[in-house]
Amino acid sequence: MLKNNMTMEINLKNKVALVTGGSKGIGRGAAEALSAAGATVVICARNEKELQTTAHEISAKTGNKVIPIPTDVTSQSDVAQLLVRAKQDAGDIDILVNNAGGIGQTGAFEEIDEEIYSQLYDLNVVSMVRLMKAVLPAMKQKRWGRIINISSENGLQPYPDMIPYDLTKAAIINLSKAVSKAVGQYNILVNTVSPAFIATPLVEGMMEAQARSKGITKEAAEREFLQQNRPDIVLQRPGTIAEVGAAVVFLASEQASFITGTNLRVDGGSVASI
Repeated sequence: MLKNNMTMEINLKNKVALVTGGSKGIGRGAAEALSAAGATVVICARNEKELQTTAHEISAKTGNKVIPIPTDVTSQSDVAQLLVRAKQDAGDIDILVNNAGGIGQTGAFEEIDEEIYSQLYDLNVVSMVRLMKAVLPAMKQKRWGRIINISSENGLQPYPDMIPYDLTKAAIINLSKAVSKAVGQYNILVNTVSPAFIATPLVEGMMEAQARSKGITKEAAEREFLQQNRPDIVLQRPGTIAEVGAAVVFLASEQASFITGTNLRVDGGSVASI
């Protein structure tokens, strides 16, 4: 239980965190934030070179151990091996950040192939099921755990040109809530973080490409995109990777010890509903 005079300084020393899709973007931001808070962090993704580089850079910045383990989260055998290696190198997982995923095919609903739905569902949703089932036995034994699933504003506010993605992100929010009810008795907290228009390398590249094609600055391209596509972002700017990482770290901490089954929107007001 928190004491009344406890400060908001977050200390995750002696905790082991696993971040999927941890080599870049929001996953890298979450890994760096957890490492800065003192956790030993395991990152996984498919690209071994990117993983090695990210692990080295984060560790050099925070002074804490970051372990890269190449993994395809759609493979049950890969996930099993990931947990074995993580335990050998760091210990049982205390904090799981399920971030790995993709956007899938975009465009008109009638033009999207049906198999895209099952493929993207496996990557974005079933992979999270797979990872949660893998870490839960140790968390139950310790009677302590944090699971943070990364969704998106699309899970609550769908866009008509991203329907397969919309569907999977809505499923993640539902999944987190359901699992939180199943494991709460073990002091395992399960929450969702839903970002919107975050300045990831992918988004930055998209804005730079639009700026070049229109002969305008990147800042002007961002303003135009926000006005036309995300008018409800009342802060009128992209979010940062660090801002998402801060939300993840908070939910992983003791300061969030009475928060479970929630969906924390890091969206600058983008989701228009309450």
